[in-house]
Amino acid sequence: MKENVLDVLTYMFESYFEETDAMFNRDMLVEELIEVGFEHSEVEKAFNWLADLPTSHEELSLSSPKQATTRIYSLVEAKKLDTHCQGYLLELEQMQILTPASRELVIDRLMALEADEITIDQLRWVCLIVLNNLSGSDLPYHWLEDIIMDLSSSQIH
Repeated sequence: MKENVLDVLTYMFESYFEETDAMFNRDMLVEELIEVGFEHSEVEKAFNWLADLPTSHEELSLSSPKQATTRIYSLVEAKKLDTHCQGYLLELEQMQILTPASRELVIDRLMALEADEITIDQLRWVCLIVLNNLSGSDLPYHWLEDIIMDLSSSQIH
């Protein structure tokens, strides 16, 4: 099975996000992931990716600006995140689903993935994982999932 880190993360999120005990028993979870066909190296990379993810808004070191700002993407970021992805992030921020700080966290986690380009589906999954991981999220999970997974630029005016 040729899978990548995001495939492992997506599988973990879909299978275990409500089972917090499973997330704390790393050895058991690693074994289960390998049994379903993921490579050990990709599983380890997924755990490292999660380890770098803050679990609360307080852990985010960025403060939100007091006035509207425009995010300028570096050349490396723009190469990895096309204009569709950039527009999607902007929409989530305008809808106040992402704060500037959580947007930066999403971008950081996207850049940490070993992919030359990020698809909109990959971006949606990373947004969902990041926002779900930030404790204190005021948004119910199913509502958040519906918005993030179903949002398209043609629906927003």
